[in-house]
Amino acid sequence: QVQLVESGGGLVQPGGSLRLSCAASGFTFDYYAIGWYRQAPGKEREKILCISTGHGTTLYRDSVKGRFSISRDDANNTVYLQMTSLKAEDTAVYYCGRRSGRGCYAPADSWGQGTQVTVSS
Repeated sequence: QVQLVESGGGLVQPGGSLRLSCAASGFTFDYYAIGWYRQAPGKEREKILCISTGHGTTLYRDSVKGRFSISRDDANNTVYLQMTSLKAEDTAVYYCGRRSGRGCYAPADSWGQGTQVTVSS
């Protein structure tokens, strides 16, 4: 079955960096786009970035532009979210989601369990 496992979250000081990983299994990884999402307390889940099978990227949140980037390693079935210059408002549970097709136009159809990122001094 489809499985997505996020890792790499934790507590980081403002201005710090983290790299999140999303390890995928149970499907043909290079057939699907993968997105990163986040959900802060009391807020809805929001899209952040997506990467297609052709390694094209789509940014959904201007607030992370220039600070976050997405990449994928098809040989190791893993998608990464590199986060730099972290701010308190980046605090959230971060999820990866498999899109139902090769491009980021496709809706998500599977989710990981999430990893907590807390930005605080």
